[in-house]
Amino acid sequence: MELGVNRYPRRDTRQIVVGEGPKAVPVGGGAPISVQSMTITKTADVDGTLAQIYSLAAAGCDIVRCTSNTTEAAEGLAQIVPRSPIPIVADIHNNYKRALEALEAGVACLRLNPGNIRKPEHIKAVAEECRDRNVPIRIGVNGGSLDPELYEKHGGKVTPEAMVESALSELAYFEEVGFDLVKISVKASSVPLMIEAYRQLADVTDHPLHLGVTEAGPPPAGLLKATAGIATLLAEGIGDTIRYSLTADPIEEARAGRQLLEAMGLRERKGVDLIACPSCGRAEVDVIKVAAEAQEAFGDRELPLQVAVMGCVVNGPGEARDADIGIAAGNKRGHLFIKGENAAVVPEDEMVSQLVEWAEFITEHGVDAALARVDRKKAAREAEKDRQALLEAQGDDANNAEVIIDRIRGK
Repeated sequence: MELGVNRYPRRDTRQIVVGEGPKAVPVGGGAPISVQSMTITKTADVDGTLAQIYSLAAAGCDIVRCTSNTTEAAEGLAQIVPRSPIPIVADIHNNYKRALEALEAGVACLRLNPGNIRKPEHIKAVAEECRDRNVPIRIGVNGGSLDPELYEKHGGKVTPEAMVESALSELAYFEEVGFDLVKISVKASSVPLMIEAYRQLADVTDHPLHLGVTEAGPPPAGLLKATAGIATLLAEGIGDTIRYSLTADPIEEARAGRQLLEAMGLRERKGVDLIACPSCGRAEVDVIKVAAEAQEAFGDRELPLQVAVMGCVVNGPGEARDADIGIAAGNKRGHLFIKGENAAVVPEDEMVSQLVEWAEFITEHGVDAALARVDRKKAAREAEKDRQALLEAQGDDANNAEVIIDRIRGK
């Protein structure tokens, strides 16, 4: 899908800007949907935190959040902020003074949970300081830490209505002091609850929204839960920045967020889109193993290509003809194809390394230049030779589908 195709018309929102200068990231107002994550280091550990931030940025993270729960953490932020490659959001817990310290440290944004800081005078004091510094705030409502009064008001349980009311109450305090540089999240660990809360919130405010399923848990279940919630809302045009909240290395959060946006055509492709056949009776190699090796070899390389790993030369090149580059196994060797055209034959044990090498060449020089380097007629002859050998050895129906069809017809 081309990015220009408006398949998911987005909700109109205000725009805020997180950060300044070349590191600035616009959120809302038609800006590209951004990816966020959070460091898991102690913020006072400056070098360790910076190392994690740089790894997150390399994995596709646009904005990163760091805990600012102590004065020592704020002092760490003062050293981290100017050295970070991406904007820093300070996560504030129960003490509003930590927010003021983080602002003094130069952070690009604050995250406040209305369920934690409840005194109006404290909320307004932070909002006034942010107003004067032109620093945005995320109102971060969390179903697991809802204000007890709202919890009781809504029947002793967390509801979408209670979460939206919490966000709007906080927003009203901000409005009293003339502060409107706001983005909002209403996260819950329940996917249906989270989806409904964001839908209701989108109906009553035009502030940009930060999407996430909180406490989604470890992969793979956590990835599925987060994707179910985030992707559903993005497909409805709701959402301006996203975070996967996984019980895992935060690098996995950044990668997942980036990959989701690329898969939905909401961000330009930055890394490899690796596709692979699910294997069958005709496969000449262990497709799962080769695909895993290819995924590891490509890693975080910025090669915006679709790459295919196919188990056999009989059907592989045709089924993956739209891939930028791919490789199919046949007769103990790999058949490299570019945009569906056979390009080269490589030893089986060099399939992955050759795939990476050719992908890098295509990224730098283009498909036409890659095809100009090869003898396509010779490559096609070799591929056809191996294809025919496989057909002769295995027949046209390597998966015995015809036998099953006969059984179905006999019923």
